Amino acid sequence: MLVNRRSLLAGIGTLALARPARAAGSAPLVLAAASLQESMNAVADAWAGRGHARPVLSFAGSSALARQIVSGAPADLFLSADEPWMDYVAQRGLLVPGTRAPFLGNRLVVVQSAAAPRIAANIPLARVLRQGRIAMADVEAVPAGKYGKAALERLGLWARVSPRVVRAENVRAALALVERGAAEWGIVYATDARASQRVRAFRMFPAGSHPPIRYPLARLKTSRSPDAEPLRRFLLSSEGKAIFARFGFQPL
Repeated sequence: MLVNRRSLLAGIGTLALARPARAAGSAPLVLAAASLQESMNAVADAWAGRGHARPVLSFAGSSALARQIVSGAPADLFLSADEPWMDYVAQRGLLVPGTRAPFLGNRLVVVQSAAAPRIAANIPLARVLRQGRIAMADVEAVPAGKYGKAALERLGLWARVSPRVVRAENVRAALALVERGAAEWGIVYATDARASQRVRAFRMFPAGSHPPIRYPLARLKTSRSPDAEPLRRFLLSSEGKAIFARFGFQPL
């Protein structure tokens, strides 16, 4: 089931899905996976607090951002929610050599509306998901959706639940569907569940049920901001990673 693009975007205006504009002056333009919204804004505030121009942040699914880069969108840094979409950009020669680095880790969870009746934690996931719509990021392109599909396949549940999957453009759009009651269940990152007061995490997927969730970071060849490389190094520093850790990410 594919949700209409317009309906998905309602109430999710913080995600910049259109081609982003080049940052003015020395402010770097950062293209970041949708799941990084709160943490990247906190990092941007910390960076600005050091006397730098605050980075301009553009959030969307990693697949959409990678395609923007390949189609010529100018930007300074790319933070992907998986390695394959960073590979997609790298294979086209669009990364500054030597700037790609493993960055963050995450976990995958099943969430339900915080207003829904609580379910006993020991009930098997197969029983829990046997009815109701399940919101997921696009399982063919968006990292969170691909991780989720892999986990459901590994657990032998995909064939049973796939007809009831509501596909969203990115993980935050999937989260919003559960928040609004448009889906009974959602499969999102643990950090997304933590960022919302309108959902609760029901079950964490076993780490071995899907490929490791790794966020790589790199500087793009279209980079023009003198702050781009210093900001990249700040993101990878112990101080930068400590900010992400506050939001539930696992520094690599």
